[in-house]
Amino acid sequence: MAETHVKEGRPYPRGATWDGEGTNFALFSAHATAVELCLFDERGEREVDRIALPEYTDEMWHGYLPSVKPGAIYGYRVHGPYEPDAGQRFNAHKLLLDPYACGHFGELRWHPAVFGYEMESGNDLTFDTRDSAPYMPKCRVVDANFDWRAKPGPRPIPRDEAIIYELHVRGYTKRHPAVPEALRGTYSGLVTREVLDYIRSLGVTSVELLPIHTFINDSYLLEKGLTNYWGYNSIGFFAPDPRYASNRAETLREFKEMVARFHEAGLEVILDVVYNHTAEGSELGPTLSFRGIDNASYDRLLPDQARYYINDTGTGNTLNVSHPRVIQMVTDSLRYWVEQTHVDGFRFDLGTILAREANGFDTQSGFLKACNQDPVLGTVKLIAEPWDCGPGGYQVGAFPPGWAEWNDQFRDTCRDFWRGEAGPAALAPRLCASPDLFARQGRLPSASINFVTAHDGFTLRDLVSYNEKHNEANGEDNRDGTTDNRSWNCGAEGPTDDPAIVALRWQQMRNVLATLLLAQGTPMLVAGDERGRTQQGNNNAYCQDNDISWVDWTPTEDGEALTRFVQRLTKLRHLSPILRRKRFLTGEFVEELGVRDVTWIDASGEPMQAEQWQNGLMHCFGMMLDGRAQTTGIRQRGNEATHLIIFNAYHDVVNFTFPACNGGRSWTLSLDTHDPGAAEGQAFRTGGTYTVTGRSLVLFTLDATADH
Repeated sequence: MAETHVKEGRPYPRGATWDGEGTNFALFSAHATAVELCLFDERGEREVDRIALPEYTDEMWHGYLPSVKPGAIYGYRVHGPYEPDAGQRFNAHKLLLDPYACGHFGELRWHPAVFGYEMESGNDLTFDTRDSAPYMPKCRVVDANFDWRAKPGPRPIPRDEAIIYELHVRGYTKRHPAVPEALRGTYSGLVTREVLDYIRSLGVTSVELLPIHTFINDSYLLEKGLTNYWGYNSIGFFAPDPRYASNRAETLREFKEMVARFHEAGLEVILDVVYNHTAEGSELGPTLSFRGIDNASYDRLLPDQARYYINDTGTGNTLNVSHPRVIQMVTDSLRYWVEQTHVDGFRFDLGTILAREANGFDTQSGFLKACNQDPVLGTVKLIAEPWDCGPGGYQVGAFPPGWAEWNDQFRDTCRDFWRGEAGPAALAPRLCASPDLFARQGRLPSASINFVTAHDGFTLRDLVSYNEKHNEANGEDNRDGTTDNRSWNCGAEGPTDDPAIVALRWQQMRNVLATLLLAQGTPMLVAGDERGRTQQGNNNAYCQDNDISWVDWTPTEDGEALTRFVQRLTKLRHLSPILRRKRFLTGEFVEELGVRDVTWIDASGEPMQAEQWQNGLMHCFGMMLDGRAQTTGIRQRGNEATHLIIFNAYHDVVNFTFPACNGGRSWTLSLDTHDPGAAEGQAFRTGGTYTVTGRSLVLFTLDATADH
């Protein structure tokens, strides 16, 4: 028995830490009466030892085992009262995952034994005595050593230069013909040469991965032959999920290799993280980890009915990020991914949850304060999804300096404009990085993460192909998923052979992509949108681990043309700093410089007047970005290109007159979404006209004279 060799160990760091000779185990629980460490054989099937952690220091249970080395498989049994009405749900018959485990082994097998109560009864006040270990995943002690010295990272990508590319580790390469079969859908497959070369060719700077933290497959999905494909159901905040590894025993090392390969290619890695809830769900959920370790500390409970959980997430429970040890766990996790795996930032799912205190959303919450003062987290990108399902959950623009936020108002307005349901007054502020939301406390335009599509919702192609959602494959009678899609099928629902409708759909896709990549702020693309990927009208494909969700790499003429169009747009954005300014556009005339940074132009070539902004029938206007505007806080002229972007959501042509602009007498065509193959470089004199095709976007660049 290893118990005779157990030593006192240390209360820090938490988790299982191998020091080269043995392993220190430390687990937080404020209310437990005893903690037992369970060691398993190499198959994770037989419990070979059970050791009581001998010390309890500052609410940390800890012990040191000289004989335990990397690869060892373990879990915990935690003793204490089972009093749901008092918020306590200890049950030592249940094997528990270490919240700080950096490696996981095996998968959950759903069985009544994994519930702390007698699941068949449906009464969570009952107490179940069956051993859950045979059905539980386990934790693995890892060797954290990894040689990063020969693997240089990218230069930090300035926020104003970033272009984010959201993708799913599995779905991106599952059908990729150049990826070896054994590597498809894995961390290694994602960084094969052909895949990396393609991502780089798109001109994006930062790859945002859907959740890779270890997560649980919901039983109700498995019963329907489906799965939790997206992974927003975390059970471990320090471990990369082994199901995405080509070699599960080396999951952590494979993940680090993936990050290193991305960095060598000059690409950042951003993780989509889920710290708002755990996979244990409501009071009727399983006991897998946090619930059995210290339920009253880890979860938000109803103040007057501690048996029940606050459900601001819509998933059954809410992580209690008001508790100091839970704040510590989340920030320890974030620092771990930065320091140990070298990731470059995080996107926080339902981020409002993390800033909730007893009084609701609070910009002075403990978690936000902890992040804002942290010297490690201050070096990476922090992106909030600024809403949740609780009261007062919509907080777009409310996060503090240092944070960026998903801007759903850009999404909705862009969609509405191109289907003819919004005019210049609505779109203009979104094109300027939404200063009405973000221009405060020194926040910059890059704080607005602009997107029109994301993993959740229609793909870009489906946005222009379907008026209604078609989620029948999800097995919920098409009741799931939002009905507020702001989409337009261009005249036919779903696939069609009508050449006019097909042409219009591809043009509308180009319009949306051009609006996204030419607007101020930080653009985010969704993997596959640049190829015209479809989910067959499914706007909630969270459970579809199949061709509905996987990127289709079959080359098509239209898809390849759209990819080239995206590459042109990203190149333009990188070459034109005025398209990604560090300062918010104001439209104010600066007398000292004799220039205004942006001027809004009507079809006659004149500045728009107040009555035009209120004209609901106006669907064509221009945005002139003057390259002479100051670029920093220093009052001096800029020396950048001047651009004119014409947006025409009207169904017919508009003859647009080129505006006068000091410093140039002609405009050169750079891009036209109606004819993306049009020869660039055609020049048009100031005062002349350009026939802007219905439902199209055109970009011109001013031919500067010597004094410009």
